[in-house]
Amino acid sequence: MLVLSRQRNEKIRIGSDIVVEIVDIRGDKVRLGITAHPDIPVHREEVFEAILREGGEIRPAISGHVPAAEAVCNPPVGRQGPQYLGMDEVV
Repeated sequence: MLVLSRQRNEKIRIGSDIVVEIVDIRGDKVRLGITAHPDIPVHREEVFEAILREGGEIRPAISGHVPAAEAVCNPPVGRQGPQYLGMDEVV
């Protein structure tokens, strides 16, 4: 595991396709902004585990079809909104 120290508004690059930015720090919480190609699934750990528990499939897109991303973009009725995605707000 690589451990890095960053301050607010600083960024980390993963390859050439993923950028992680420290958006805000409030007490013991750090808000991250993640920029990645739409074909790259990005989930909080608990959402990832829930997708797997529900029989969902998490895999990199080969043909541009990303089932896990579709599940997040088109959640079942009653699971819409930023709170389901683990966001305080949509920026």
